[in-house]
Amino acid sequence: MMQWRLNIPPLTRVLLLLLVAFSVSYQTLRYGVDYTAGHYLALIPQWALFTPWVYFTATYSEQNIFTVLIAGATILYGGKYLERAWGSSREFGKFVLLVTLLPNFLASLIYVFLFAISQDDDLALVVIQGSVALQAAFLVAFKQLVPEHTVTILRGAINIRVKHFPSIFLAANTLSGILLGTDTALVLAWAGFMTSWTYLRFYKKQPDLSTAGTGNNQLRGDASETFAFAYFWPDAMQAPIAAIADGIYNALVFMRVCTPFSTEDVETGNEQATARGEGGLPNLLNHGGSRNGRNKQEEAERRRALALKALDQRLHAASINNKPQSMAPEPSLPNGKIESGPSTIDEADRSQS
Repeated sequence: MMQWRLNIPPLTRVLLLLLVAFSVSYQTLRYGVDYTAGHYLALIPQWALFTPWVYFTATYSEQNIFTVLIAGATILYGGKYLERAWGSSREFGKFVLLVTLLPNFLASLIYVFLFAISQDDDLALVVIQGSVALQAAFLVAFKQLVPEHTVTILRGAINIRVKHFPSIFLAANTLSGILLGTDTALVLAWAGFMTSWTYLRFYKKQPDLSTAGTGNNQLRGDASETFAFAYFWPDAMQAPIAAIADGIYNALVFMRVCTPFSTEDVETGNEQATARGEGGLPNLLNHGGSRNGRNKQEEAERRRALALKALDQRLHAASINNKPQSMAPEPSLPNGKIESGPSTIDEADRSQS
C-alpha cells in the first residue's frame, strides 16, 4: 500500500488531497453550518467577486460521492500520466492551474451575460462546481500525446481510440445539458476543451523530439496537422469545421491576436507527433512504459498514416490553387512552328540591315 501511494507523482498527490479536502468541506458547510454557505467553496456568479478563491476551489468541490469518484479517477490516472509524460511537475502545474481557473471564469461570465439579458435571478445564483472542465482538458492532452492509443472496455467488447474521447465527451455533456438541464456541465466541458486546446496548440513549450532537433531545443505550441481543431471530429464533419475554424484563425491572425504557423512549423509539428508515437510514452492505465511492442508499432504506423494523409490533402489543395497560375502557351506561326523571342529579334536586325 505504501509503495502504491509513493508511486503517485507529487502534484497529482496534492490534487487528490485537495479534492478530498474541498469536497468534504463543501458538504460540511452545506449540511453542518448553513445550506447557503457552500458559496465559500463553490462558484456562484453573484458572489464570486467577494470570494475570488472559488475560481480555484470550485473545481475540486464535488457534490456527491459519485462525482468525487469520477474526479478522483480523472486526477489519479490522468494526472499521473501527464505529469510523467511531460517530465515536469511545473509544466503540469501550469496546465492544471490554467484549465482550473479560466473555464470557471468563462462560465461565470457566460451566466452573468445571460442574467443581464434575461434578468432571471436563477442564472446569477447558479452553482458552478465540479471537475468537468478538468476532465475535458485532460482528454485534449491525451489526444495530443497518444491519439492512436486504443482503450478496451468490457473485456474487448468496446474499443475506442483516444482521439475520439474529446468529441464523445463534448457530445455527451451537450446532450445532457439540453435534455437533462445540466447546463453548467455543458458550459464547463466546452470551456475546458477550448482552454486546453488553445494552450497546447499555441502556447505550451515542449522539447524538440523531431529528427532535426537535438532534444534540447524548445518548441512553442503544436502545429501538427493532426492536432488541428477539425481533427477532433468525425471525418464527415472535418471539412465544414475546418472551413469555419480557418476563417476564425485567419481573422485572428489579421488582427494580430495569433501568430501564423509557417510551413516549417507544421512540418516540425508533424515530426513531433510521429516521434511521440515512436518514443513509447507510457500507456494510460499502467505504471510502466509500453509493454507491448506490437501495439506501440501499430500506434506509430497509424500516426504516420494520418500524417501522410494530411500532407497529401495539403499538396492536393496547393496543386489546385496553382493551376490557374500556369503560363499560357506561346503563339505559333501559320506554318505551325513556335515563335520564340530570339528569332524575332534576329528577323528585326536583318530587316534594318
